[in-house]
Amino acid sequence: MDYHQGRYRQLPYLITHQPNMHDAGMADDTSPLPAQTMTGASSDRWRELLDNIAGLLPAGTVAVVIDGPGEQPRVVADRLAVTLRAAGRPCSRLAGISPGAAPAAGTVVLAAGPAWRTARDWDVVIWLRAEAAGHVRGPGGEAGASIVIDVHDPAWPVIRRVAAPLASRGAWYISETRAFFSARAATWDTKFGDDLPAYSAAVSQARIPAGGVVIDVGCGTGRALPALRQAVGPHVIVIAVDLTPEMLRHARARGSVAHAALILADARHLPFATAVADAVFAAGLIMHMPDTEAGLRQLARVTRPGGLLILFHPTGRAALAARHGRTLEPDEPLAETQLQRSTENTGWHLTTYDDAECRFLAIAIRQ
Repeated sequence: MDYHQGRYRQLPYLITHQPNMHDAGMADDTSPLPAQTMTGASSDRWRELLDNIAGLLPAGTVAVVIDGPGEQPRVVADRLAVTLRAAGRPCSRLAGISPGAAPAAGTVVLAAGPAWRTARDWDVVIWLRAEAAGHVRGPGGEAGASIVIDVHDPAWPVIRRVAAPLASRGAWYISETRAFFSARAATWDTKFGDDLPAYSAAVSQARIPAGGVVIDVGCGTGRALPALRQAVGPHVIVIAVDLTPEMLRHARARGSVAHAALILADARHLPFATAVADAVFAAGLIMHMPDTEAGLRQLARVTRPGGLLILFHPTGRAALAARHGRTLEPDEPLAETQLQRSTENTGWHLTTYDDAECRFLAIAIRQ
């Protein structure tokens, strides 16, 4: 789409700069895998993931346990040990259930399996999410884990969650987000196409003012774009932003119908001037951001005073957690008390909070 033609002639004045995605964390990956290597894209994915895990670990002596079903924790721990040593970081890989000698300063002490997890306190707990929703998991499970890795497909592992104390470390966010969504972009609408009425209902309830600029941040395949265009009218700007090129590729058809500008960008560093949007729509975005308040603050930066923030998901939090075989925690970013606090801390006033089984909808006003 030519953003400089027709109704989009204003767009260059809204955009300040376009960040270089390679510089933001997509550097070439050269860490080796152990002897049982794989080939092609799968091998590259494992190298990238292991580098990202290594980058998330705190400096100094740190005790790490990898937990999860079957033999996978042991295999991942072996691979991580190789990656750490190749990067010049001492690593003591524990075997059996013996703690061994006291580690030298600066060593990563690395163990694997539920027996080790319950044997002592750990600085970092890594959980491998591999079983189907509803299965009984090992002691502790995902609860209390510092890093959660999705290994449902062992050829394409992805970091899915990082606890706040570690999340700001390393350059993991862009590559892991893209790894997760790029592999799912082609089938996303097939799996979730029935959600379109829920998107329309959420946009309608938000009462986005006609004639205003609206930005869909984390637009995915563009499911909200038709409803957003209808809400603001035919002659104003609708912008769709996503971090994953494959998602934007599949958003082109809806973007064209909705006359929306599609932009590849990181939601944490939006390439827009301050106070340009009358509304920001974000479906499923906040739960993927490593720092909730930093993300909300960036959304507030690009929104004018009195503008709207619409946080949406076509499935309620409890149903979504059950789908992934986990229970809700009171300190999760979208829990009502937590969201109330984080929005107030970042320039928003939360006016609507609806966490039903069939959807999640929260609306805030820019202060």
